[in-house]
Amino acid sequence: MKKRIRFVQGNEAVVEGSLYAGASFFAGYPITPSTEIAEHFSVRLPQVGGKFVQMEDELSAMCAIVGASLTGNKSITATSGPGFSLKQEALGFAVMAEIPSIIVNIQRGGPSTGNPTHGAQGDVMQARWGTHGDHSMVVMTASSIQDVFRVTIDAFNIAETFRTPVILLLDEVVGHMREKLVIPEPGEIPIIERLRTSVRTGVDYHPYQPREDGRLPMSDFGGKHRYNVTGLFHDMWGFPTTKPHMVRKLLRHMVDKIECYSNRICQYKKYYIEDAETLLISYGSSARTAMEMVSYSRKRGRKVGLLELQTLWPFPAEVVRHSCINPASVVVVEMNMGQMVQQVKAAVDDPGKIYLCNRYDGEMINFENVKDTLRIIQGKGI
Repeated sequence: MKKRIRFVQGNEAVVEGSLYAGASFFAGYPITPSTEIAEHFSVRLPQVGGKFVQMEDELSAMCAIVGASLTGNKSITATSGPGFSLKQEALGFAVMAEIPSIIVNIQRGGPSTGNPTHGAQGDVMQARWGTHGDHSMVVMTASSIQDVFRVTIDAFNIAETFRTPVILLLDEVVGHMREKLVIPEPGEIPIIERLRTSVRTGVDYHPYQPREDGRLPMSDFGGKHRYNVTGLFHDMWGFPTTKPHMVRKLLRHMVDKIECYSNRICQYKKYYIEDAETLLISYGSSARTAMEMVSYSRKRGRKVGLLELQTLWPFPAEVVRHSCINPASVVVVEMNMGQMVQQVKAAVDDPGKIYLCNRYDGEMINFENVKDTLRIIQGKGI
C-alpha cells in the first residue's frame, strides 16, 4: 500500500484514519450528520478483515465497541446529538473499566432533535462532563480534512496509551465538506499498539495494576487470563470494593493518568502569535473562519494571530495562558452560546480582555461575524 491522494468528506477521513490506525470493529446506529461514517465503514472494514455491525440503538452500539475492545480489537462508534447523549452511560463504563475506545460525535444543533442537518459546536461541555461522576476525558477536534485524518490516528494512539475512551468532537461543517486527503504510506505515522501483558498465568495477572511507566497492560478477554470487568469501583484484580482508600486511589489514578500527562496529549496550532496584538482562539470549522480573518488582517498590516485548539479536553490551560499574555485583546470564536470562552477566561490572568464572537443559529460563523466583533472591540474599522 503506497501513499494515496483522495478527495473525500470529513466523515470519510475519519474512516480512513481509523483504518490506518488499525481499527477492526465498528458498531453504530445511523444518525445525521454522522451517517456517512457508518456507511463508509460498512464498505471498508470487510475489505481489511474487520467487522461492521449496525446495532439497534446508540447505547448498544457503545456497549458493543467496549466489548470488542476488551477482546483485543481497536473499536470505534460514531453518532451525533441525541445519540451522543444516549451513549453516556456506557461511556462512563469505559472510563471506569479503562477500556480503549473511540467515540465520534459530529455535532449538530440542539438540544433534543434540534437542527439535524446544520452545524453547531454545542457539545463541548457535554463531551467533558456528559457521563456522571468525577472523571477525566480526552476530547479532540480538527478543522481540515487532513487534520481529521491525523487527529483520528492520534485518538487511537492516546486511547491505547492511556487505556481510555477518546471522543473525536467534529461538527457538521467539517464532517460534510470535501478536501484533498493525502493518505501516508504505512509506517509513516507511528501507530501505538495495545500493550499486552507478558504474564503467563492468570494468578499473577492484575488487570488494574499499572506498571512503573504508568501504562496498564491488557489481556484479551476470553484468552489465557480470567479477570473481572465491572463498572463498580474495584481493586487491582477487577473485583468490586467500597473500601475508601481503594476508591480514592482508583479515582485519583483514572483522573491523573490524563491530567498529569496533558502536555503529551494536548495538540494545537499557532499562527502569527509571537507579535499578535489581537489573538483569536478557535477550534473545528470556526477556526477556518478565524484563519480567514488572520490572513485578511495580516495583508493589511494588522497584527492578528490564531491559536487553533485541537485538544479541547484536557483543556490546554497553560498554552492558552501563555498565548494570551501579550495580545491586547483575545476573541474566542465558536458556534455556541459561549462554552469554550469560559475556559479561556479561567485560564488567563486578565479575563477582562477576553471576548466572544459566536453564532448558534445553524449557520456557519462567517468572516463578517468576526470582522464586526473586532470592530466593536477595537473601536475602529478593520
